[in-house]
Amino acid sequence: MFIFLISKDEHTYLESMIHKGKIAAHKRLHSETLLKADISELGAKWLDSQISEAFGISTRTVERVRERLVQEGLESALNRPKPIRVKIRVIDGEKEAHLLALACGDAPDGRSR
Repeated sequence: MFIFLISKDEHTYLESMIHKGKIAAHKRLHSETLLKADISELGAKWLDSQISEAFGISTRTVERVRERLVQEGLESALNRPKPIRVKIRVIDGEKEAHLLALACGDAPDGRSR
């Protein structure tokens, strides 16, 4: 469990995020989650179970948002993490060269292209 104190500046920033006219839903939800989980004098000091019940999210989501705040900072906690994708090359260099030669070469006999 990650316990944190939000500074007055961060608290003001999170409050402004909540009251903005247009903001991504996940950013607003994460802002509200952090404000409710904060144990400073400005925070609501809610338990994870209270936050998850109030906002209709899992307690694990609350834990992940708090964890990202402590480990990576405020902006990382407000934004979704980028997925880590490993792309495997289907075509190696030799096959790619052959494909380019076919595409850029002359048309076969009996064909216009």
